[in-house]
Amino acid sequence: MKSIFYPANERGTSDHGWLKANFSFSFAGYYHPDKVNFGALRVLNDDIIAGGMGFGAHPHDNMEIITIPLQGALEHKDSMGNIGVIHAGEVQVMSAGTGVEHSEYNHSKTEAANTLQIWLFPKFRNIEPRYDQRDFKDQFKLNEFTTLVTGDKNVDALWINQDATFSMGEFEAGQTINYDIKTAGNGAYIFVLDGAIKIDGQILNKKDAFGVDGMSSITIDTQATTKILIIEVPMLK
Repeated sequence: MKSIFYPANERGTSDHGWLKANFSFSFAGYYHPDKVNFGALRVLNDDIIAGGMGFGAHPHDNMEIITIPLQGALEHKDSMGNIGVIHAGEVQVMSAGTGVEHSEYNHSKTEAANTLQIWLFPKFRNIEPRYDQRDFKDQFKLNEFTTLVTGDKNVDALWINQDATFSMGEFEAGQTINYDIKTAGNGAYIFVLDGAIKIDGQILNKKDAFGVDGMSSITIDTQATTKILIIEVPMLK
């Protein structure tokens, strides 16, 4: 097994006043040679966006983009004609493919929004751009993972152009969780949204992460009431 611990306090940071960002991997002006990607996982930005502020229209291509609001809501508009709002409890996916422009703004004029924007390298390049979003609030169950995003069209979740799986769950303290890797050869990036867990003897607290490669399953022990996001991705060897 190969593993790597990513402490929250060692993430890159950027403060633009209206935007306070934390970069798990090298992004924009932040570069760390040991934190460029984890397999197909290229970007995980933990953004706090001030009320009424956001990102104007900008282009992307050949990237799978997943947005998960943790608090508040984002307004979305893109060059494919999609216009809408995504709230906490919902997930948005966008295959940039041959190219797309989009903008995203905090839906509230007064309250800050906290969102995760995650980029994956695609399985196939230059596909037709596509967009989807879904509300998962009624699917979450205590002490269980819910599959949010997958590359398997037979699974009841949002589809993306990569052999990846995103799973999220909230667990009580004292739980032992066995997570089975869905696709043979994939690694898993475990991101603690809240609470505390132990993996392979390593304690992880809020916004810490742990990458695991070469395992068919992972055992997680919760140390408190905990919310976890697992991003399973090809390791691109």
